[in-house]
Amino acid sequence: MARRIPVLVVAGFLGAGKTTLLNHLLRNNRGLRIGVVVNDFGAVNIDAMLVAGQVDAMVSLGDGCVCCAVDVSELDGLFDRLAQPRARIDVIVVEASGLAEPRNLIRMIVNSENPRIGYGGLVELVDAEHFPQARAQHPELATHLRMADLVVVNKADRVPLATLDGLLTEIRALADPAPVYSTAHGRIDPGLLVDTPDHEARRPRVGEQLSFDELFADADDDHHDCDGRACHDHRHLHDGYDTVSFTSTTDLRPRALVDFFENPPSGLFRAKGTIAFAVPDDRRKFILHMVGRHIVVEPTPWPRHEPRATNLVLIGAGLDTAAALDRLRTTVHTDATPLDEQELLPVWRYVEPAAQSVS
Repeated sequence: MARRIPVLVVAGFLGAGKTTLLNHLLRNNRGLRIGVVVNDFGAVNIDAMLVAGQVDAMVSLGDGCVCCAVDVSELDGLFDRLAQPRARIDVIVVEASGLAEPRNLIRMIVNSENPRIGYGGLVELVDAEHFPQARAQHPELATHLRMADLVVVNKADRVPLATLDGLLTEIRALADPAPVYSTAHGRIDPGLLVDTPDHEARRPRVGEQLSFDELFADADDDHHDCDGRACHDHRHLHDGYDTVSFTSTTDLRPRALVDFFENPPSGLFRAKGTIAFAVPDDRRKFILHMVGRHIVVEPTPWPRHEPRATNLVLIGAGLDTAAALDRLRTTVHTDATPLDEQELLPVWRYVEPAAQSVS
């Protein structure tokens, strides 16, 4: 199956730092081609994005409005244009209006009939300095946090560490099991959100745990964007991100693996990889993509010369990697009795209808 372009929704209340985060992604794209859709043109510094030179697909709606969707109903048409193969886009980022209801955007993306795109997750931004007041005035923000696949607590440098700790505890309770990441100036590595080209050069060894600093080195200008003030070492603001790989040459039990992802370890944000299931009558390879609570499984014929093995990579914040690996090991089918096709029924819940005919 052709790779789908992930569509990432960036949402958050007015002033949370959505545009700052977007421009940071554009300036530090790690070789990604990023398509941008913005539906709050008045708050967007289009000139800054143009100067950055990193907007790889621009959509003009006339009157000088660039990469701007003034009406959510226009999104499908914009996605069609951004997802054209000639654009070679790696990820589409939709910056929602500060007053937008992200549920509607998510529903539109998930239900889109465009075969070239897929839902890439909801990143919800929180203003660390003003969240208590904003939540008091707009209780629906708590609902948005519960929908999020990743919560970014921005402007963490503007509050005392004790205040930040209390805020993170509150937000984690609302957003669980979604990971919560604190930062300043919208700094978040695009490699956390979507595969970047330089990630493919180094494959982790079996069972190896890589630190966030190893996997996602800070961009060169992270320490130089301080609005003229002395730059502080912002690493202490970052919750540790970890990635862990799991490989098995013994096939897995489908129901057990589905249970792992339906009831994921706390802090797990993304998972990806290929799976071999212990169902003798089904020789397909299953490709898994998980973002937050959204799971997609794609069956595909197993290449003749590719070794039959399961290879999964998990990425998360505050993820107990040892416990996650232990749980994954329990999904290996060690019983001598083979499984029948009924074992695959939970898997098919996450396979799109068009892909179920792949053999």
